[in-house]
Amino acid sequence: MYDCHNRQINYLRVSVTDRCNFRCAYCMPEQGVKLLTHNEILSYEELLRVIRIVSRRGVSKIRLTGGEPLVRKGIVRFVQSISELEGITDLSMTTNASLLAGMADKLKAAGLTRVNISMDTIVPERFRQITRGGNIADTLNGIDAALAAGLTPVKLNVVLTDIITDRDLVYFVDLVHREQISVRFIEYMPIGDNQVGAGPSIEEIKAKINSLGKGTLKPVLDIYGNGPAKYFSLPKAQGSFGFITPMSEHFCGMCNRLRLTADGKFKPCLLSNQEIDVRSALRNGATDEQIAELFYSAIAEKPQGHTLAKSQPDKRFFRKMSQIGG
Repeated sequence: MYDCHNRQINYLRVSVTDRCNFRCAYCMPEQGVKLLTHNEILSYEELLRVIRIVSRRGVSKIRLTGGEPLVRKGIVRFVQSISELEGITDLSMTTNASLLAGMADKLKAAGLTRVNISMDTIVPERFRQITRGGNIADTLNGIDAALAAGLTPVKLNVVLTDIITDRDLVYFVDLVHREQISVRFIEYMPIGDNQVGAGPSIEEIKAKINSLGKGTLKPVLDIYGNGPAKYFSLPKAQGSFGFITPMSEHFCGMCNRLRLTADGKFKPCLLSNQEIDVRSALRNGATDEQIAELFYSAIAEKPQGHTLAKSQPDKRFFRKMSQIGG
């Protein structure tokens, strides 16, 4: 399937819940957001039906998101149901890993391929500050469990806010030397409540890593599921660093994904208010072909690129990041 800008669409990000056990400062306000009711959220059966329909029409990659996907009961069984679908070759999850230590083996056995773990700092007090109560030890235990279970490549997503410190960079450099793990630095996008400030630039991070005495970053190309990141490695390192630049050098021209929100809306673009209601169709007797037509409509409406740098995003977006699924 190709959109109007000749991009092949083979990737669907599926939000299974709007609930999260963190309140990350760039993702939602401290008091949280108004949660969906049980009836507003798509059931696992409805989600699986949509995934089955789009998998027969070219989608081969599924990423489960939230909120925090591991807070929804029955997630392991849902993973298994997706993994059994013909045509799905890559099934991954984005998680804060706070609950992963006790679930990693079960998720791997159920068919989950790999995980992306959100972790913006390893300094305990700063971690509590940006997550508003999170415990860094839980996330670190989750990372260890993911590596042990073989949910690889494990990728750490680090949003570049003013929370990050030199201590974090020293830790990440040591980590990629020891483990087959990718640490990915993501430019701060001002689409939340702006309760943290923007951190260092990508170029500043690269320069700092190069200054730590472990060698110079060199580009690498063979990272599985590389997506929008540009990857680099250090000499003798087991892992790698990735750099994601949605603001300074956006990658819209290569975007191959759509999103399905927990309340049943197809979103052609993360940074847009465009949505197509699939929940109503699911609950009003629509055929598989009619559901597929809604998917095709979402592809047709996918914009050429976002306009985040040209607008006032806080006033423009009616959903918080946690309500979309990232």
